[in-house]
Amino acid sequence: MTATDEARRTLDRQLTVEITTIGRRTGRPRRIETWRYRAAGRYWLTGSPGPRDWYANLVAHPGFTLHLQDLDLRVRARVVTDPAERTRVFGEIVPGLEWATHGLDRWIAESPLVEIDLGQHEFLRKP
Repeated sequence: MTATDEARRTLDRQLTVEITTIGRRTGRPRRIETWRYRAAGRYWLTGSPGPRDWYANLVAHPGFTLHLQDLDLRVRARVVTDPAERTRVFGEIVPGLEWATHGLDRWIAESPLVEIDLGQHEFLRKP
């Protein structure tokens, strides 16, 4: 099994993750808990419509640490702004969210969307 396979298996098991971003203004690390989603065979970070500090941090500094149960990975964020791609991804994610009170159109227009790019990850901590 490759390191990427190990990271994917761990992500498949874990819906809640913690991420550490670099503050866009302060330059200091900021760690938060969030949910990861799977759509189009890839992994995503998003949230209900509205601004998010973690998203603004990733726009400014796309490198971040993904903290999983037994694994810390240095990965990159790919911010998704293309309307067609946002429509496809949110079309898979939003219908499965029982708690989603905003319509799909609002998610597409106003929610942060970031792909977790595992392509060039670095293990910081392994089991």
